[in-house]
Amino acid sequence: MSWKPEKEIEIIAGTPPGGGLDRAARALAQAMRSVASEHPARVVNIPGDGARKCWETLERRAGDPHVVSISSSNLATDHILGLGRYHHERDFTPLAILYTEYIAFLARAGSFPDSGEKLLERLGADAGSVTVALSTSLGNPNHIALAKVVRHAGGDVKAPKIRVFDSALDAVADVLAGTADVCAVTAASAAKELEAGTMRALAVSAPRRLHGAYAQAPTWAELAVDCVIGAWRGATGAGGLAAEPIAFWEGLLGAAVETPAWREELQRLYWTPSYVQGATLREHLARERAEMTAILADLGLAKR
Repeated sequence: MSWKPEKEIEIIAGTPPGGGLDRAARALAQAMRSVASEHPARVVNIPGDGARKCWETLERRAGDPHVVSISSSNLATDHILGLGRYHHERDFTPLAILYTEYIAFLARAGSFPDSGEKLLERLGADAGSVTVALSTSLGNPNHIALAKVVRHAGGDVKAPKIRVFDSALDAVADVLAGTADVCAVTAASAAKELEAGTMRALAVSAPRRLHGAYAQAPTWAELAVDCVIGAWRGATGAGGLAAEPIAFWEGLLGAAVETPAWREELQRLYWTPSYVQGATLREHLARERAEMTAILADLGLAKR
């Protein structure tokens, strides 16, 4: 007999309401309701310590199929950097990658630098004079994108002053307050400020230009910078899940990402569909871990 939830499903997010992982959790909960309304789900925010408090919570729920967490590349990069003890495949049950978000570099409107080219010039001349706001943790795709840009400019990748926040919204606010010169955040995190004209997009790490408010922002590739990198968001279960709950979750997640509600969120939030599960997911995670280890070692950031 196939397994089905016996109580309310919890989708936990390691950022506060409005943060990147929270947006994914709420979009997923909405899409799940449209295909499985008989299985109620609620979002639980457990921010703090670069989303590690969220993973501590999931670890304590080992074997419980009624909880999933929104996951990201941070699980791999934290382990490589020596910042976190969790191993995605060893300690938890990866279920799916849902989509990819690309990184936007933004500055306050009317401030310097006012373009990707000007940012490159400043980083090349004196990278230590640039303060950058990032979200969640060091070593994540946002940080790697920044390092790639700094290195292309000829600067020391460790020179910029980096301020790390639990939420990309706080990183954006830091730039608007004039504390940081630029922020490197997922595109959706600053879309409202960009539309309001309070921020300016300098460049994005996408393989091609984004739509909407980012349509005028060049890609780093257009500026001859080798910086095409995104941050995926996924769904991860507690450790030790049995085969039947895994099959249930794979079926539910696969159906959720085909709903109109989910597709609308992809468009609205500048998300790129990249759904994978099963053996393909495991292969992706192993390949990413090897690639991230090489990249972070090359940048002088790896500890493992």
